[in-house]
Amino acid sequence: MLLSLFGGVGLFLLGMALLTDGLKSFAGDSLRAALIRFTGRPVTAFLSGLCATALVQSSSATTVATIGFVSAGLLSFTQSIGIVLGASLGTTSTGWLVSVFGLKVSISALALPVIGTGAFLHLLGRGRWAALGLALAGFGLIFIGIDQLQQGMGGLNDHIDLAALPSTGFLGHALMMTVGIVLTVLMQSSSAAVATTLTALHAGTISFEQAASVVIGAAIGTTVTAALAAIGATVVAQRTALAHILFNLFTGLVALVLLPLFLSIIAWANTHLDLQPGAVSLAAFHTLFIAVGVGLAFPFLGPFGRWIERLRPEHGPALTRSLDRSLLSVPPVAMEALRNCLRNCATGLFQILANRLRQQPPDRAEETRLNQIETALDQAREFLSEIPKVEHQEEGLDLRLDSLHALDHLVRLLPAARQNHRMVSLPLLADRAAQTAQLLDAAVLLLSRAAGTRREDDAAPTPDFAAASRDLAAWRKAGRSALLEATARGELSAEDSLRDLDALRWIDQIGYHLWRITRHLGHHAVQDARAGQERLAASLPAPPST
Repeated sequence: MLLSLFGGVGLFLLGMALLTDGLKSFAGDSLRAALIRFTGRPVTAFLSGLCATALVQSSSATTVATIGFVSAGLLSFTQSIGIVLGASLGTTSTGWLVSVFGLKVSISALALPVIGTGAFLHLLGRGRWAALGLALAGFGLIFIGIDQLQQGMGGLNDHIDLAALPSTGFLGHALMMTVGIVLTVLMQSSSAAVATTLTALHAGTISFEQAASVVIGAAIGTTVTAALAAIGATVVAQRTALAHILFNLFTGLVALVLLPLFLSIIAWANTHLDLQPGAVSLAAFHTLFIAVGVGLAFPFLGPFGRWIERLRPEHGPALTRSLDRSLLSVPPVAMEALRNCLRNCATGLFQILANRLRQQPPDRAEETRLNQIETALDQAREFLSEIPKVEHQEEGLDLRLDSLHALDHLVRLLPAARQNHRMVSLPLLADRAAQTAQLLDAAVLLLSRAAGTRREDDAAPTPDFAAASRDLAAWRKAGRSALLEATARGELSAEDSLRDLDALRWIDQIGYHLWRITRHLGHHAVQDARAGQERLAASLPAPPST
């Protein structure tokens, strides 16, 4: 009996893992990129979390992936809250799958051919077809696991009368909720805990009220995975995990307080809506109390997010917050976190340079900012050296090379931001400085769009930085000749000539490094940057399945 139960849970978990991995690989960009592309508003973020979790059958997989994206700066904390709510509701699809199909049909007769087809497709197929085979094999294993659980539960009912345990009152509900929490923590899967509970209810091992309390406990216990994923992560990622934990605790409390009402609704549905009693009713109860929790929390996402931010305030330099060393185990995410850090450094540097070109006098705040950028670049260099190289991944090599180029140009440009040239002698020198300042402003918009912090339609068209740099180089050469000739004729003092020559080289240097930095950090265009983020999402290894 115990071996059957143990093996059934193991087969179910293995099937869930294969189904999750296979579907993620088969869907490619369209699945994981949804968390990045369709999270602009709370509603779309919620729907992204709901659909992703329903497809991969794992709320923790979605939550852990979201925490990784937030750590890398690909998603904001506000976006992540909507995804977490959607994932909580999406995970209830497992109960429907098990109750409608797993407990109603001949499991072995249907599952074994599916497993065989999936295994051969995975071994003989290539690319997405191999991934589809893996998903099919996992799907079949889920039902084999349920079949084993049913056999084990039948034997358990002969030895242990769980129905004799209290099912009403605070003590009874607390005891069965604790069972649900312990099951979820041990299995690291709320889906497995719910499937086990549905099987026990179907076998008559426990009563409906006991099963309802266990399911509530499973919803609370699933927060352990998010808590583990947030250990050592960035503050924003820890906020996401905290939001997940608090929401599930809130939902569990709502379900416990309103349990008599929910049970009455299910009983009414059994009588008037022909809802099947037993496992199907329990799946409906699971969806009902999660949906009520989402409905109560959704209007207050803004205040809830601000409260979380006060509970877990940011610490440390803003420029390097994304350099979370826990991301080093996932090189694509770590690389994007590094690039966000470099974009932030470049943005701050460009803004200071624009002020210098507009002849605004430097102040102490700007000097402090430059020191922070210099420190951040040193930390970025160290972080880059620690990112593991991914073999046989050309795109990862290209991103590493782009980041090295950008880092080199930022370090070379940093001294230019500490200079402040007076431009009065050479005609049009001040005009060129003003035009270069406008280029810097456009570069700030470009990098903001590439990082996803500014909507594409909110920014002006991107100028041709390469053409602007070539134009500045030609202008510097012509201006140098004109300056030297004017000095030789006595029209300009040697002191003023040398000062303006320095200014010429300074502006040309800014234009050149500006071009190279935007090329390597802007992915040559905003569209390429967004495509790169989507490819990054698709290249992430699958989080632990639950």
